[in-house]
Amino acid sequence: MKLRDRDAIIVDENIIFRVYGYFHPPKGYVCDVEYAPSEIFNSKDPRAIREADSRVFYKFYSDEGLKFILQNYPKYTVLYKPLRRRLVGVYEKYIKEIREPQRKLQILLEKKPKDGLLRALHSVIDMITDRSGLSSINFGVFGSLLHSFYHPHFSDIDLIIYGKEQLNELLQVLRELYSEQNSPLKNEFEKYEAVRDKRWRFLNYSKKEFLKHQRRKMIYAVFHHEESGRLIKVEFEPVKEWNEIHNEYDDRTRITKKGWIKAIARVKDASESPFIPSIYEIEILNILEGPKIDDIDRLVSYVEEFRMQAEEDNIVLMEGNLEEVMTPKNSFHQITLTYGPRYYEQVLKTIQ
Repeated sequence: MKLRDRDAIIVDENIIFRVYGYFHPPKGYVCDVEYAPSEIFNSKDPRAIREADSRVFYKFYSDEGLKFILQNYPKYTVLYKPLRRRLVGVYEKYIKEIREPQRKLQILLEKKPKDGLLRALHSVIDMITDRSGLSSINFGVFGSLLHSFYHPHFSDIDLIIYGKEQLNELLQVLRELYSEQNSPLKNEFEKYEAVRDKRWRFLNYSKKEFLKHQRRKMIYAVFHHEESGRLIKVEFEPVKEWNEIHNEYDDRTRITKKGWIKAIARVKDASESPFIPSIYEIEILNILEGPKIDDIDRLVSYVEEFRMQAEEDNIVLMEGNLEEVMTPKNSFHQITLTYGPRYYEQVLKTIQ
């Protein structure tokens, strides 16, 4: 069995998990839990309800999914030995069904679209492939389109772009489309209205800074669909091609927290930044708070807001967990941005 980031796993209770990243223990996958059927979970969040045929599902937000699994289904955790703790995940023996985003998109494109959202999906894919060397096989769908509980009048179009070279080509096409006056596809973060009503909890990262960084990433768009008479949000989430995937997991590796750190650094390599985890090779310029460590080699982020956040030679401010990584061959330190007690104090942003 071979899965990668954003592939979907369904278990006997019809809980839907999403494979999370590329670092996994043997015969198991670290996951994010996304949806559960109404028979076992109910949410009061008005955004959460999803319907598929005659069944109702609810989407998990924030740490709802983590708490739900730990309290009710602890078997859906995997032992992650480098951290010496269990993470939400699914062992292969518990997998009932797999949903592959790449395959589902091909199924949706092969059929005549039956509603406005699917017609918009076809239009977006055609627009990009007509102007590039990309083909539909370079893309996939996730979210409600993958699980067939989208709403044709309200749902977004959530796409995956596979591969580093393909991502670069996509970005070039999007740059061209965004710059054309009559293009139906525009950068979602072109104007402040994109974040005006957004819930905001980050303490060291303002809405204005978020807008600037998101605009630069290019992968968030809005599509003006004349037939539907609405603006449809379109995301292009980067996922690695199979030949680009390297599983860093090693039973003998140990990762130990060493405290909180705030530092200024220069980005040496950001080629892994579009993916989860986003990895930035860095050179520390100044430690503002925390242990004075010489061998901090990289920043590793599991926070989606900080994906594609910086480019080579950018000077960045970073704040998060300092960790010591001890492998069978060497040891080094890294700054990690991830879920935890000080989640909203974390930051990675360019300052030059």
